[in-house]
Amino acid sequence: QVQLVESGGGLVQPGGSLRLSCVASASIFRIYTMGWYRQAPGKQRELVARIDPRGSADYADSAKGRFTVSRDNAKNTVFLQIDNLKPEDTALYYCNTGVTISWPWGQGTQVTVSS
Repeated sequence: QVQLVESGGGLVQPGGSLRLSCVASASIFRIYTMGWYRQAPGKQRELVARIDPRGSADYADSAKGRFTVSRDNAKNTVFLQIDNLKPEDTALYYCNTGVTISWPWGQGTQVTVSS
């Protein structure tokens, strides 16, 4: 089983930025479209961004213009840069495969946006 480890979250003020990272435990990562998901309290987990093996990305409407997904296949890592953070971005952020969920969920990384 591939394991996923997310990091980079934290408490930030509105307007701030964060760069989240997700490392996969196996190089098979490189052939998968990868996605970033988030789950806010009381809400369902949602896909916010995904990137295919060649680096082509797409975003949920809520993420367009402020979120940038990228990947480093040599390091089995996918990143999510979030700029101009808003309180509504507060959530637990996870990565997984971006088309159908293929691997166990990691522990996620908490993003809290508050003044």
